[in-house]
Amino acid sequence: MNTYVALFRGINVGGKNILKMKDLINLLEGLGAKQIKTYIQSGNAVFLSLQEPTQISEQVSQAIQQRFGFTPLVLILSRVEFEKAITENPFPEAVSNPSSLHLGFLARPPEKPNLEGLEKLKHESEKYHLTGRVFYLYAPEGVGRSKLAASCEKLLGVPMTDRNWKTVCKIQTLIEEN
Repeated sequence: MNTYVALFRGINVGGKNILKMKDLINLLEGLGAKQIKTYIQSGNAVFLSLQEPTQISEQVSQAIQQRFGFTPLVLILSRVEFEKAITENPFPEAVSNPSSLHLGFLARPPEKPNLEGLEKLKHESEKYHLTGRVFYLYAPEGVGRSKLAASCEKLLGVPMTDRNWKTVCKIQTLIEEN
């Protein structure tokens, strides 16, 4: 069996698209996943499966739509992909302030990212790096204040879901426990 990370976007935010982690575990078990562990209510799961990532993503999205009436973005990453995102972190100086470093996991590599637009929105203290399916953003003054953070998905032209470094590290701990 392969270890996978499921990252959900748009669940349990502002009282909308409610999906309890207990229900998510039951749903994943029903799709054949094993050793499922979740982290916080925003939708992070680590599990074992024999299926391919694309197949898992489609099945999970369809099952959530059928049972709960909404279709969240579900990104499935292999253990190797997730760990590569950690080891390729271009901003090691940000690790000591984990809320300032965010990884945007992309549905697919952007074909025509608007790099000029990203650069125009970037505050002088911010740094970013795009590689494959990960958009790294170091925003030492806070992501909530960042115009770049607010617009990067649109400028990249690809759906994404964002996790701060603390969450990424906690997910890595779940992977290691599996």
